[in-house]
Amino acid sequence: MLAIFRKTLAHPPQELNSPTISSKPPRPSKLPDEILTAFNASHPVTAFAATFRGGAALSSAGGDFNRRRLFCALDDIYCVFVGCIDNLSSLIRQYGLCGKITDEALLVLEAYRTLRDRGPYPADQVVKDFQGCFAFVVYDNKTGTVFAALSSDGKIPMYWGIAADGSVVMSDELEIVKGGCGKSFAPFPTGCMFHSDGGLRSFEHPMNKMKAMPRVDSEGMMCGACFKVDTFSKINSMPRVGSAANWASWEDAH
Repeated sequence: MLAIFRKTLAHPPQELNSPTISSKPPRPSKLPDEILTAFNASHPVTAFAATFRGGAALSSAGGDFNRRRLFCALDDIYCVFVGCIDNLSSLIRQYGLCGKITDEALLVLEAYRTLRDRGPYPADQVVKDFQGCFAFVVYDNKTGTVFAALSSDGKIPMYWGIAADGSVVMSDELEIVKGGCGKSFAPFPTGCMFHSDGGLRSFEHPMNKMKAMPRVDSEGMMCGACFKVDTFSKINSMPRVGSAANWASWEDAH
């Protein structure tokens, strides 16, 4: 799984950029086209990619015995998904989608559409209802919105970083992000979700703010920061998502 978004689409956290305080030259980062080419080359038979005029690209490769990989599109909304949702059948019934949904990626798209257009539930509760091990990235090409989440169990990894032009890169493959983003990368925090307007939040502890933690690699060089839940800092109010307007203004709650 690979997702790349121009910084004006995703608005990545500034802390992901590696500080240039070392005398040792950092590993150079790459441009988005180079990163996408490297990912597709590492999966020459199964890789499938989609690029968009707004500065977005999604790519997915075939699944293996350990990780199921899915790619789907619905009404100009796109999703790359890795893993599985154990309660898929019950969620299909909950959303009234019997006979329409066949896999997890399509369920994620339907859940996103419900949240964006008419959903009465806050986004953190919807993602928390997904039981299983998963990582996904949604791109809404109509609104230029990015939405990503990683399950809390830690069985599926996801990494994110900053490319040479400032674009944010997300992938479940460490070497792709590490090779494309130089030192400006970090693990995506488990149990968290990211919205291009609302930023990074925990869906396990939605009342707590996130904080950036300095990260040093094995060579002693500063890298992109890790993010963790701040157990001492609370969000003043809980946002609720019931329309396209307040979904897009998720950041008002921060």
